[in-house]
Amino acid sequence: MTTPMPPPKRKDPTKRTRLPTRPPDGRSREALGLTAMAAQGRFALQVCATCGAVQYPPRQLCGACLADALQWRDVAATGTVVAETVLRHSNDLFFRERLPWRLGMVQLDCGPSAVAHLAEDCVQGQKVRLALQLDRSGQAVMVARPERPDAYAGEDRQLREAGCDPKGRRVLIVDGRTMLAPELAQAFVRAGSRTVFVGHAEPWKHSAYVDALRGMDGVELVPLNVTDSDSVRELAALLGGKVEILVNNSYHLRDGGAVDRSDVNTPRDEIETHYLGLLRLAREFGPAMRARGADGEYGAVAWVNLLSVYALVNNPAFGTYSASQAAALSLSHCLRAELRPGGVRVLNAFLGPLEDEWHQLVPPPKLEPPAVARAVLRGLQDGLEELPVGPVAEEILRRLAENPKEIEREIGA
Repeated sequence: MTTPMPPPKRKDPTKRTRLPTRPPDGRSREALGLTAMAAQGRFALQVCATCGAVQYPPRQLCGACLADALQWRDVAATGTVVAETVLRHSNDLFFRERLPWRLGMVQLDCGPSAVAHLAEDCVQGQKVRLALQLDRSGQAVMVARPERPDAYAGEDRQLREAGCDPKGRRVLIVDGRTMLAPELAQAFVRAGSRTVFVGHAEPWKHSAYVDALRGMDGVELVPLNVTDSDSVRELAALLGGKVEILVNNSYHLRDGGAVDRSDVNTPRDEIETHYLGLLRLAREFGPAMRARGADGEYGAVAWVNLLSVYALVNNPAFGTYSASQAAALSLSHCLRAELRPGGVRVLNAFLGPLEDEWHQLVPPPKLEPPAVARAVLRGLQDGLEELPVGPVAEEILRRLAENPKEIEREIGA
């Protein structure tokens, strides 16, 4: 049985915050394919197109027939633990601070064997379910859990290092005036978050979503306007050392493209909210979160950006909005690289059209807030970096991988 984690303790301000360390991150070009699969939550390995042999570890030539036609495909994520051991000494600083560490050799049902990080309740001879997850260095590792995990499986101290579980952590949701904010706050409270801070700007304006947040247990409203540098700076001075998960759900959508606009006021507002807003948040909250990446079992772990899937391919019906989302996406890649030394993960959730007034003329399927909240929570618990939310986003990502010019033309039409 997994040992339950103790509740978070009040931090002693006289003690120095432990500096972040990272596991070894050197990988071959072929092995980076595993990182790409882990970032999307897929359990995919190289499969030889000539003889069908599944390869592990990744390589350039098939280990069975020496063909070079290796393709990444989803395979069965099950296996059997054939050997296990406990690492009690390491010269690597990351593992030295976290010993003992359980490792095991797993015989995969799809063919090869692999060394995996073992959950606490995995034993030799047991059937397990495997997953590719990103470690604190941003590289893929293989983890093994029992096929039937117990109620405390999410509290496994070792495997928690490869996820961003919100249980016991404090969360900041940036914009409480959006339709997603109440459902996101409820989802984090149900998941056991310690406190959920929700920002709201222009408190003199009535908002049904802010009203819904006021009566929630475990939720605290705080003043925050991402288009105002002073507002972001002042809140960071109060909460910068407390936030372990930041959810950037800033949202300013207006329809229209580039040619038929009579002014640049709307595009300027979109850039202020999505791109410069993210930049302000990164500048004020990023340093503290990066420094607290190793701050005990409940340290800072994740930064979530809720982006439109049209950040990946422009939708002319929302042309300037799509462009502002693309700018935010590009900036998020910079943020990911800068937060990685602290072990803080950046999760980009790509949303399809929402069921709101601005997508009134968009045909279904459209997203409801509960579906978005569930997907974001799952993405955090699985430690993902890229998360399509909804059938529209999933189809666009799939078709971009197959033929980007075709999907560009279809959406443009």
